Order: sequence, then structure tokens, then C-alpha cells
Amino acid sequence: MVAPATLRVVRCGGSTLHGARAVFSADSKYLLCASGDFVKMYSVATEETLRLMGGHADLVTGIQLNPHNHMQLYSSSLDGSIKLWDFMDGIPIKTFTVGSKLLALYTLASSEDSVFVVIPKSGERDKFQLVSVKLTKAAGQDVEAKELSVVLDGVDASPKCIAFGREGEYVASVKEVNLQVYFFKQKQLNRFSVSAMKTKSGNNCFTCIACHPTEDCIATGHANGKIRLWRNFYHKKEYTFSTLHWHHDTVMDLAFSIEGTSLLSGGVESVLVLWHNESDCQKDFLPRLGSAIEYISMSSDGALCCTLHTDNRITIINSNLRFSKSIQGLIKSPGVKTGLVVDPRTKALVLNGEPGHLQFYCLQSDQQLFSLDIVQRQYIHQAGLNQADLVKVAFSAQGKWLATVEEREEVADPELQLKLWFYDEETQSFKLNTRINMPHEDHITDMCFRDMDELEDDSLILVTAGRDCVFKVWVMVEDTDPEAQQSVSWSCDFVGSYHNYQATNCCFSEDGSLLAVSFEETITVWDSVTWDLKCTFCYPPGKVRNICFGRLTCSKYLIGATDYGFLCCWNLLSCALEWSAHLNVLVLQPDPLSEHIAAVSWLSKESSLFVFKPNEPRPVYIQRNLCKEKIRLAAFVPRDEPEMISSEKYLWLRRSQLFFLTDMQELMTLSTKSLEERLTPSSKQLAVEESLPVTPFSVLLGKHRRQQSQEDTDLGKRVLHNKREQDSPAVRELLHTPAHVLPSASFLCPIFINSLLISKENKSAEEVADEVEMESEKTQEDSDEERDVTEMEQEDTSPMELLGEMTCKLSKSQEKELRKIRKMDYSWISAF
Repeated sequence: MVAPATLRVVRCGGSTLHGARAVFSADSKYLLCASGDFVKMYSVATEETLRLMGGHADLVTGIQLNPHNHMQLYSSSLDGSIKLWDFMDGIPIKTFTVGSKLLALYTLASSEDSVFVVIPKSGERDKFQLVSVKLTKAAGQDVEAKELSVVLDGVDASPKCIAFGREGEYVASVKEVNLQVYFFKQKQLNRFSVSAMKTKSGNNCFTCIACHPTEDCIATGHANGKIRLWRNFYHKKEYTFSTLHWHHDTVMDLAFSIEGTSLLSGGVESVLVLWHNESDCQKDFLPRLGSAIEYISMSSDGALCCTLHTDNRITIINSNLRFSKSIQGLIKSPGVKTGLVVDPRTKALVLNGEPGHLQFYCLQSDQQLFSLDIVQRQYIHQAGLNQADLVKVAFSAQGKWLATVEEREEVADPELQLKLWFYDEETQSFKLNTRINMPHEDHITDMCFRDMDELEDDSLILVTAGRDCVFKVWVMVEDTDPEAQQSVSWSCDFVGSYHNYQATNCCFSEDGSLLAVSFEETITVWDSVTWDLKCTFCYPPGKVRNICFGRLTCSKYLIGATDYGFLCCWNLLSCALEWSAHLNVLVLQPDPLSEHIAAVSWLSKESSLFVFKPNEPRPVYIQRNLCKEKIRLAAFVPRDEPEMISSEKYLWLRRSQLFFLTDMQELMTLSTKSLEERLTPSSKQLAVEESLPVTPFSVLLGKHRRQQSQEDTDLGKRVLHNKREQDSPAVRELLHTPAHVLPSASFLCPIFINSLLISKENKSAEEVADEVEMESEKTQEDSDEERDVTEMEQEDTSPMELLGEMTCKLSKSQEKELRKIRKMDYSWISAF
């Protein structure tokens, strides 16, 4: 892969899956979800990501099946466009430009040429309207849809605050304490309100709404956990409602079953509640779903429902309220305190996951590999409680050891625990080896292992730095207790300090001989064998925010960034400042496989990336306005294979790829590949392609596909091996592109014919003569020897033949015929 002229900043995972309600395909085999700027299609059976449909320039806010063609999908976005997709092939059919931010999308079977969207009210802040958009049938792939008509004014921006009634006769909207119902045929608008008075259990504000599919009934969820069922709302004063109550907090979403015989509700309790016959007495529960339920969706046949959760999880549930499947993306934790850490074994990103857990996140599949329970305590979902949380993580160089720090915030006496975990090859997971209570008297600010691959077991050292003004060195010791379960444990070997300043950062040099520890405005360098203080560096004003050593040819340099906006480089041999730059660096991340260091700055509400080598003050790469959000964390992840880079400007991406996490906890990267190629491995692309329905013509050709595509130019061969049909773009497009989006046959025919022709470039007269010989021999059908040769040629070529180490033996009669043909003059053919 050769890099293009410029790099692109792309979302590679972590995009919120609960941005809009998920949609099942008509046959319930696939699940479609809005995820950041994209629409994802999952297999319900295998949980795999089958399609990633990109094209919107901003967040996708709504997805709906086309009610008149269930193989098509509408999507709306904040970029002001509505796209129509053939989601089975991931092909955008049409783009309708509305021109205003679209916050929600709805479709009705009764509306053939229009959809409904929520847009901001022009000229007024934080006010929104529900409008009908007429989708023009004009030719072209990109068309404008400017014909809007207002249906409801003063609606909420949330997509779950609007619902359409049975057969699209009316639309209902909730906002704050008001319910609006608009009847399309009568053009009548009824308004209802509930008491705004707050009670001990919360307030009455509406949070969500759902309409009964066959009856005139509206269900509304409220912030105090109650559900109201409204009837007879055709009359402004004679309406009635009944109340259901189980949730102790906000009802976050509601959904009726397809027949309308039951109602599903979900909230912060992580419990799906099934209400039978609108009765408060008849209800079933599916508890322990992991996190708060944000959206509930039903399949069209009623066999499945799915819940989208605030932690980026999708749960697929059977109609009998039995758990079926779970798709877990990058968990959105309240705060990523551990930073972005790379697991040396799996190359997975490791960071905070569920409360008290460590998540291992696969970058290729955009799904969680597994979760490790670190705190091992029951987490209580209640605001205001001080509960233990994971704050620091470090891996040894080979990934055999994992160090974690957990703390519970207390005003007077914080509770700390340092845990050392050993990787067990048998169970393929980490086992707790040592637990150290209160390793420091105050919070631990940083932690690192000494990275020495070849000597890890003999010289493994862990260093922790704390606000108690000391750093501690932890080493492995043999356990003398005969009843001990493990042979080694960890204990403190050395305690260092500097003028009673708080220790803030620590890191080892590449060879492990030096340890750098920052104490507020000063960086100290220590000998890792004798623990003698070697030198100190200071560049006032400002406390040191980040430090790191150079690597490979730049190992003699030490880099530091201060919170006053300076980036400094010191020479360890001369103990002098090599250079400094005025830069407000939030992230300083060295590449473990090269000399390059990435620095991310924040200035004027803009994140910028600078990549440099410590021996050169001029950056090798600068990317201004990297993204709209502030970048807090970054990590270099080693590639499985070095990437081919054509430009020297991008050589720093050859062996590692840089990932960074924004304030919104979206994972981004700088990519030289197309998004689909980078996110979906080739094996998965083939699996998806084979699973799609193909034409009978394709099946017929597939039975006769040859396994080898290399052309054989040996003189003894009678037939040239043509390229496989699937290697030809023309054939592949002809066989696998849906008929309704194919160009005309007159356009495809020349491309198809040309793909079958053999190029005559760089062919000698002798090779042309050989081809004519083959043509003449094929016409002699009465020769037994010819049939034998033909049968030989239809067999697969052996690996030895491909390497040119075997030649085809000819019979005596064939050799005589070949000599006669060689003597003939075929040079006149070269003119053609």
C-alpha cells in the first residue's frame, strides 16, 4: 500500500452506538446502527461487523428502513443530508441535501415521497421543529430537498421524544411537562400537560414516548420513573391515563411489541421490563444487562428486540425475554484515568472499561476482546458514592506482568491498592500475584516498568511515583513461605525523594540504565543500579507535565513538557538544554519502534499534532486542526507488518500507527488506507462477499474457476493460463453489483470484452508463433494425444511447475510436429 499525498484523520472506533435507535433488517438477519459518522451493519447470528457505510461528514442522527423497499435504508446526519443506501452492498444510492442540521429521522409507509426530520428553528436558539421533507425524484445521485413543511413546533431535539400513531394518522411529541398530538387528516393539534411540581422521587418531566401499533394509545416515560398510558386524547378535556411504576429513576426508552400486547421499558437500572396487557401487576424482568438502557428496538416479525446501552453495548434479546447476543464496542467509561496502554501480547488497547474493570479493545474489529475485573467489588449505580476505581495501568515489556492501581477518593484518608498480576499461559488470563495496601501515603501519579526484553525475569523493576513526595522501586523476591501459592512476590526495594517536592512523572531510558522522575518543576535522573542521583534539569516557569527519553539513535536526549507551554529537549551527555519550543503540549508520546515522538498541543480551541525527532528541533510532520475536540490521550500501536510509505514526510507511520482519544471518548487515527480496507481484514471481506446472494451466472462460472492465475510461457505448454475471473474488475463488478445500480449493457460490454483479451505487449515473434501453434493444435479433435494433453492442462498446476522446476514431456510424434512448425516463417503475423 503506497500512501497518498495526504493523511486523513478518521474515526476508527469508539463512536457512540446509541446515537439513534437501531434497526433490524426485514428478515431479522442484520442489525443496523448509527455509529459516529457511519452506519454499521452487524450479523445477528455471528455478531460480526459486516458493513461500515461512510459518506456523512458529521454525526449520524437517525436511520430508518425505506418502508417501500426493505432492502434500502435512509440515514440522516448533522451535516444536513439524508442518504438512501442499498445496505446489503453498502452502496449510497442517493443523497438529499436539506441544508439544515438534522437531529432525528422518521419514515411512514403512508408517505411515499417524504420523510420527517427534526431541525433547529431558524433564528431561535435551542428551539426545534418537526418538518416534512419532500424527497425529489430528480435524476442524479446528489439532489437538493429544500421543500419543507412544518408539522410540529416546539419539539424536543431527542429522537425518542416523537412517535407516530397507528397507520400514521397522528404524531405525538413530548417536551418538559407538555404532550402534543397532531392529527394529519383533521389538521387538529391537542396539547396536554402534567404537573410540574417536583416530588421526593423526582419530577414529572417527559423523557420518551411510544405509540401503540394498532390502538389509539400513547405511552410516555417520565423522569420520576413512572410510565403513563394515554387514551381518548382526541378530546382535549376528556382524555384519560393510567400509570405504571417500577423504575426508581428516569425511564429512558419505551417500545411496544409488534402486536401491541406488551410494552418494553428500560432505564438506568440496567433492567429490561416487560409489561403485559398494560397491567402494573403483570410484568417480567431481564436484569443485569451491564449499563443504562438508552434505546429499545423491535424486529418487524416480533421475534427479537435489541437494547442500546450507554456503555456502547448492543444486547440482542429473544421475544421470550431471554438474552441472546451481546456486541460490545469501546466502553465509554466516566473517565479514562489509566491512559491508553498497548498490550504487548495482543496489540490491543487497554484502558478503563466498566467500573473497576480493565477493557482490552481490538482495533481491527472495533469490539472488546475481554474485560478484566481489577477492583473485584460490586459496583453500586448511585451518584455521590465514593467507590474504588482503577486509575493506573502498566505492562512489562513482554506482557508477562501487569501492574494496576486502584483508589477510593476520601477527603481525609484515600484508600489505595497496588496489584501485580501474572499472565497464566494455561488459562490465558491474568492472575493476581501480589496485593499491596497503601503503597503510598497519597495518590499515585505515575507508574512504569523497566523495559528490558531479554532480561525481563532477572531485572524486572516497577517504579511508582506519588503525591507523598517519594518514588518507590518494587522488585520481585522469592517467597520463603512453604505454604505460599506462588514462588515469587513483590516488595519495596528503594525509596527516593527530592527536596520534599511531589513526584509527578517517571520513565526509564531505552536500555533501562537511567530513571527519570519529575518533581514539580524539576526533572531528576537516577542510576537504576545504584539509585544514585546523577543530574537534575529545570526549565522554569511551570510544573513538568510529561517526560520521555529518546530512543535508538536519539537515546541521549530527554524530552519534557511543562504546563506553562514549553517543550524542552536536554542532552544527557552534556547535561545542557539542546533546544526548547513554546508549545502547550497535552500529550507526549514516543514511538517504541523509531526515534519519532508525537506531541499534541491545544491552542485557541484547536488540537494540533507535531511529530519530531529529539536531535532535530524542526518537526518532520505537522497537522493543524487535528480534530474539533480536545485530545487527552494517545498511543503508538506497532503494526504487524511495516507499511509501504512513498513520502519521506510520512515515514514515521511506517512501523507504528498513532491512535488518540478525544474528550468525547472517540478513538481516532491518521490513516493512509481507505477506511473499509483498514477496519475490515481481507478475510472478513471475503466471508461477507461469499455470504451475499449471487446470480445463477456467477454460480455457474464459480464451479469452473481455476485455482492458478499465473501465465505459463514454457514452450512445452499448449494453453496459456488466463487470469482468474475474480481478478478482473470488470467481471467482479458484473457478477456482484446489484442490477438496479448497474450501467447499461452497451457500456459494460467493451470493458468485459477487453478484460478477456490477452495483452501482446513485449511478445517476441517466437512467442506469437507458439500461440498460433496452440490454436492449430486445438482444432485437431481426432487426436488421442491431443485429448490427453487437454486433460493434463485442465488439472491444477503443481507448486513445482510454478517455480519452473518441472517441464511437460512431449510424445515423439508431438516433437516431430513441433520441429516442422518451428521451421515455418510466421513473422508476417507480427504486423497485426
